[in-house]
Amino acid sequence: MALMTRRGAGSAGGGPRSRSQGVHARALASRVCASGARTAMASARVRAAGALARSAFSRYGHFSANGRRSLSASAALLARTHVNYEVKDNVAVIRINDPTSKVNTLTRQLQDDMMEVLNEVWGNSAVKSAVIISTKPGCFIAGANIDMIKVCKSAEEVSKLSKEGQMMFEKIEKSPIPFVAAVNGTCMGGGLEFAIACHYRVATKSKKTVMALPEVMLGLLPGAGGTQRMPKMLGLPTAFDVMLTGRSIRADKAKKMGLVHHVIDPLGPGVKDPEERLIEYLEEVAVGVAKGLAKKTVTVEKKKGLMQKVQDAVLGIPLVRNQVYKTVTQKVMKQTKGLYPAPLSIIEAVQAGVEKGPAEGYHVEAVNFGKLAMTPESRALIGLYQGQVACKKNNFGKPEREVKSLAVLGAGLMGAGIAQVTVDKGVATILKDTTTEGLARGHDQVYKGLNDKAKKKSITTFERDMTLSFLTGQLDYSGFEKVDMVIEAVFEDLSIKHKVLKEVEAVIPPHCIFASNTSALPIREIAAASKRPEKVIGMHYFSPVDKMQLLEIITTDKTSKDTTASAVAVGLKQGKVIIVVGDGPGFYTTRCLAPTLAEAIRILQEGVGPKKLDSLTTGFGFPVGVSALLDEVGVDVAAHVAEDLGKAFGSRFGGGNVDVLKTMTQKGFKGRKSGKGCYVYGAKKKDKQVNSGTEEILKAFKLTAPPAVSGDEDVQYPAGGDIGAVFGLGFPPCLGGPFRFLDSFGADKLVQKMKRYEDAYGNQFTPCQLLLDYAKDPSKKFHK
Repeated sequence: MALMTRRGAGSAGGGPRSRSQGVHARALASRVCASGARTAMASARVRAAGALARSAFSRYGHFSANGRRSLSASAALLARTHVNYEVKDNVAVIRINDPTSKVNTLTRQLQDDMMEVLNEVWGNSAVKSAVIISTKPGCFIAGANIDMIKVCKSAEEVSKLSKEGQMMFEKIEKSPIPFVAAVNGTCMGGGLEFAIACHYRVATKSKKTVMALPEVMLGLLPGAGGTQRMPKMLGLPTAFDVMLTGRSIRADKAKKMGLVHHVIDPLGPGVKDPEERLIEYLEEVAVGVAKGLAKKTVTVEKKKGLMQKVQDAVLGIPLVRNQVYKTVTQKVMKQTKGLYPAPLSIIEAVQAGVEKGPAEGYHVEAVNFGKLAMTPESRALIGLYQGQVACKKNNFGKPEREVKSLAVLGAGLMGAGIAQVTVDKGVATILKDTTTEGLARGHDQVYKGLNDKAKKKSITTFERDMTLSFLTGQLDYSGFEKVDMVIEAVFEDLSIKHKVLKEVEAVIPPHCIFASNTSALPIREIAAASKRPEKVIGMHYFSPVDKMQLLEIITTDKTSKDTTASAVAVGLKQGKVIIVVGDGPGFYTTRCLAPTLAEAIRILQEGVGPKKLDSLTTGFGFPVGVSALLDEVGVDVAAHVAEDLGKAFGSRFGGGNVDVLKTMTQKGFKGRKSGKGCYVYGAKKKDKQVNSGTEEILKAFKLTAPPAVSGDEDVQYPAGGDIGAVFGLGFPPCLGGPFRFLDSFGADKLVQKMKRYEDAYGNQFTPCQLLLDYAKDPSKKFHK
């Protein structure tokens, strides 16, 4: 991708092989982030990723990290371990269960077993219909396997995998006997493509039952017939929505859409395990449906309503279909700005099938699947996914005792958010504040978050109220003698944090862990006031807590391994993606973000307006413009962090004048929370205008941009640190994170660019030795 750029990056570093290298790595990531921001800020022609930058990688459960590359049936007859069957009243009940994994995935072994069973079923004249069901709790088929793609050396090899998957599912679709897919649990990617190749689908209304085609989030497309069957099943508009967003669909919604024919409710408690009994019940229902299909007493075709008939009639007009393709393409380009090729390839494959017939559609799907798998965008997104999987494991072992009760200090935006994600997992939580008003506001925030889920039918109102019952609001420390962990979310002031730490330690039990939700204050300085520093740790959440996936855990040289293990366990229970970093000014994420914001202030001082600055940074791939991000973070918070990091790093922490932020704060321009910052915010979310008051302040601090680094030039831009930057800071997912970006861009090119900025701005852009070493040896890469 060619970008028009004007600035490069700041200081750089390498991997965490030693303390010094860890510092260098943080510096590198921060400067690559800052570089990306400045590159985008100063550009006049940029392309980016908008909606997809909010990557919901949590939907990628359909890919596993251990598998083999071929979907084709092996010629060798292997002992069946993944698939077995029995015949019940002329119905073949085919059961899937991968004994080597927690989830079923379309590995070669499973495929071989399945084809062997299918051939036996088709060869048995007594079998009149069949049921496909998984006996693995919470999982039907979670999809294909990433490693099958990763080992391929060419687009043609990947396309061959796609064609093999297409052929297998086509055999089921054209089977002489009807097939019923009985779905319980995860049904994603290739798993959903398997299900829709069957003639009838029954699903449980279990919370674990979700369906999706999330390949687009990995830079791919549904490659086993999904792009061809979905439009026929759901219609063009809905099919595009499902495939282009990769969104998860619950059973009830799937039935309304026409994705499944019948849903059943989970059974209540009984003699058997609820999940085991649910699978048995699902099988009973599915067998009944299969009998009905064979006897023609159950029909597959669903009666269409008037609106559906009208839509089908309208979409039967070529001119209307062309307008649909055009509109969808325009929306994709507006959201992704062309940085993600997968959505456009999906549209192309769908259009080919609808307009030129199934043969051409399947061909285009397979070819595009192969091409996409070889793109740097797909490699970057897959790298991020695998990094995320790694960050969802507790590498510090099992804690000595489980955190069953927790307390949160401070009922502000962050404290209430932490309380919400904790009670949501059934953990008894105390929310303490110093005022009745603050406590009421925090309680209302938790209620609103849960009520929004109820409105969206994600939970029932009974479940909302049940969850809320785990929350206790109070103004004193009563009950703290029984809690297992305390998370403080008070103001970013060391003296205040010392005060609450001493108060807490006077009432909590010896085993209780104290965690600080600070974004910049060194944990060792907070722990200095503790009688038990081994129980003190940092847990840096991101706002809004209920939506942001990342949790940054910070340890000191005195933090015990069990404390770390407990903090990670709590974070995982809260559903977070976790990175564990060492203590230091700004830790990892703030250390990356702060130089970016500092450079943004300098650029604003140099005359670039907030709207243009935001246009350029979103154009590079950030989901939020940097001026808007400053308002979201809080101008006062940014000023506080800038001062602290300036003291820590001296001239190495450069950028704009911190007095700009201080003046804005003095005038009440603190960002969105005060209604004014770089922008003035109206009642509606998107209603904002540039703040003329901020413009006057910028004029008072106006700078002249150095000509040597202020021109436009063409540069070719091609994932724990990458995960932190993408999930915590919004670094463009299509670039895979700052370290993967550096591997692609080239350390030598970055060093050359940094030296230009060093000449213009000073030593905050001086490359560190580790980066210089990487620049000298092109074979050195952060990602092997």
